[in-house]
Amino acid sequence: MEERNLDKAIDILTRLLNGEEVGRNSANVSLYEEYSTNAQVYDLVNRMLSRMNVKLYEYNYSLYITAGDNNQVFGFTNADLRKELGLKVNRELYLCYFIIYQIITCFYTDSSGYNFNEYVKIEDIMEAVDYSLKHIIDNLEILTNNETEENSFKTLALMWSDLPAATEESIRAVKNSKAGYIKLVLNFMISQKLMAQSEERYYLKDRARALIENYFEESKGRLYEIIQGKEKEDATY
Repeated sequence: MEERNLDKAIDILTRLLNGEEVGRNSANVSLYEEYSTNAQVYDLVNRMLSRMNVKLYEYNYSLYITAGDNNQVFGFTNADLRKELGLKVNRELYLCYFIIYQIITCFYTDSSGYNFNEYVKIEDIMEAVDYSLKHIIDNLEILTNNETEENSFKTLALMWSDLPAATEESIRAVKNSKAGYIKLVLNFMISQKLMAQSEERYYLKDRARALIENYFEESKGRLYEIIQGKEKEDATY
């Protein structure tokens, strides 16, 4: 192993972990070229990240990383996320998780990642959450596997239905309305460099697209299965 290649791999790893962009149009373009053209550097970077339980994705000629499952060093625990979002209990956090998933479905019209909307508004997300929760609750016996799943969705649906659509003309990131919860989630995603805002429109950044499009392929999870079950059922009518 050449010492130079190890140094380059460590440089790439360090910049990614520090939140710097490593890509063709970034200040670290030379490191991106090393990753793209030097097989040993490529292998070293991926091996080190794998050992650290960190996943690396390449999208639009840039590299992006995200913590692997149960990675409490580089990822968020539920307690971390509650603190970050200003939440008190896990059921509030699970509602935010559900909203995040619905934001994804608002952008992507299918799981291939090739068809997506340019932007969304708060009312689009609210409509998606309303519809998805109602349809799941109406078909719990079909879409869920056990009582725990049923109760979880019933709790989310009850929390959501008890909230007014909005409490004021200027929407704030607070837990007193559906729009407030959505704004809370959107602000968090903006802080994580996943989304950008222009007036009332919200756009996905490339980092989010990299994570989402790989998520659909690698880590769909049980929520994905339930939502897909809903979509398949819709298609039969």
